[in-house]
Amino acid sequence: MLRVGLTGGIGAGKSAVSSRLAARGAVVIDSDVLAREVVARGTDGLSEVVAAFGPGVLTADGDLDRPALGKIVFGDETARRKLEAIVHPRVRARAAEIEQQAPADAVVVHDIPLLVETGQAGRFDVLLVVDVPVEVQVQRLTAHRGMSDEEANRRISSQASREDRLAAADVVVDNSGSLDDLDRRIDQVWEQLAGHGPDTKR
Repeated sequence: MLRVGLTGGIGAGKSAVSSRLAARGAVVIDSDVLAREVVARGTDGLSEVVAAFGPGVLTADGDLDRPALGKIVFGDETARRKLEAIVHPRVRARAAEIEQQAPADAVVVHDIPLLVETGQAGRFDVLLVVDVPVEVQVQRLTAHRGMSDEEANRRISSQASREDRLAAADVVVDNSGSLDDLDRRIDQVWEQLAGHGPDTKR
């Protein structure tokens, strides 16, 4: 089994890369999906979030009100760390369960947005970073997610710097071009990963 950590800054196109790796045969474990799963209605994760932040983080239906929680934790490092202490261990435990069910020779890709920020680079055989210039991130966030330039820059600056991600990378996927360019690059990367070649190992 080859364990791959996949990350990239907001707006870099990490989802486009993970979907293409999955189409080529990778087992993709998406931490964003798991982060929703572990605080779904009826879970102990959600109960712990409510105990930590109050009933105001619930919708009328009893689901997690993500915008309400976001207002509490965004820009408040203490609150954010409290939330991460609830969510991250559960996400990692669930990811480990899924990984254990994968074939022994699988390429298992852990899609983790804040991989570098949370100090997880050393957990994987290969760290794959999706990279675009900051101005491309801003352009995509304003065009596709309706953010202002100021909001986009604030979100980008709240993550690890481009330089820090690239310094941690074993393999870099430049996603500043067309989707055809991306497909060609993913073909190259997949050939390396599927062969478990020495240039993909730490």
